[in-house]
Amino acid sequence: MKRVLELIMSLIATAATYALMHVVLFMDLFKFQHKLPVYVPTVIAVIVGLIFYFLFATPLAGLLLKRLNQTEERLSKMNLKELSLSIIGCIVGLVLANLIGMAFNGFGALGTFIVVLLNILFGILGIRVARRKKDDVNVRTLKEVLMTTPPSTAEDSIYGRPKILDTSVIIDGRILDLLQTGFIEGKIIIPDFVLEELRHIADSADSLKRQRGRRGLDILNEIQKQLAVPVEIQSFHPGQQMEVDSMLLKMADSMDAFVVTNDFNLNKVAEFQGVRVLNINELSNAVKPVVLPGEEMVVTIIKAGKEAGQGVAYLNDGTMIVVDGGSKHIGETITVIVTSVLQTAAGRMIFTKMIAAT
Repeated sequence: MKRVLELIMSLIATAATYALMHVVLFMDLFKFQHKLPVYVPTVIAVIVGLIFYFLFATPLAGLLLKRLNQTEERLSKMNLKELSLSIIGCIVGLVLANLIGMAFNGFGALGTFIVVLLNILFGILGIRVARRKKDDVNVRTLKEVLMTTPPSTAEDSIYGRPKILDTSVIIDGRILDLLQTGFIEGKIIIPDFVLEELRHIADSADSLKRQRGRRGLDILNEIQKQLAVPVEIQSFHPGQQMEVDSMLLKMADSMDAFVVTNDFNLNKVAEFQGVRVLNINELSNAVKPVVLPGEEMVVTIIKAGKEAGQGVAYLNDGTMIVVDGGSKHIGETITVIVTSVLQTAAGRMIFTKMIAAT
């Protein structure tokens, strides 16, 4: 590549020298037009081209390749949106430059130089303006500009990667409340094998499992009634016999989708396989109120704890509170002070002691 570039630059230098010699002979500045043989411009041009090739072509080609590599690296770091807007800005700038340059077409070489200069300046200006305004342009505003009528369906305004629901999160039921809040965007996908597993659980001989399965089917029916979130039931056949969790992860990987679950083990396996998981339990822990050591709270002791003398209470969100010395006050509402907070994968535990014991 470098050798070809050196040859091209040397040929350009030869052609430029040849053109310059003809201009000098045509203007006859030195009064020797009729004294020189006709082959002199060609010989001089070839000599200048050879000198350029052996002395200047290699360093100039290396510098040009370095600049090209830097430009390629900068372009590769741009996202598709920024690159597209930069190209559009450059095209707009070149169109404006040529429209203005039409006024200088009759000025000969000077007019050509002005047109070239305008193309360079307006091209760079268009790129810079487009890159500065890239954050003001998104898919929604582009649709509003290009479309004469606004989108008529709710699906057109849904963004985000698809979310695949597993069996545990459907039976849990909190996903319905989460969808109603509008915090989850993107298409909701129910795999056919998850639906089949729910039907199997709903037909179980065990009354508890049967109740859980029917609850899951009821939750699905409610989810399908949500107008703001599109819901689809999709088939997936991996071609070999696999467990439900394995098929779920394989489907999410093939669709570049998120798996929504509250299964701790599935979360760990998905993390190992590089599949993104949205864990409802993690979200629940993240939105719980922050409790700091030294704060006071009023709790009702429900039962005795595992250790001797401990009592157990709960907050409204289900957070367990361990009260040191609270086993003697079961059923009583007392004021305690927080001593420490333990965050685990299964949830959060707050350790306290009674005010009277401080």
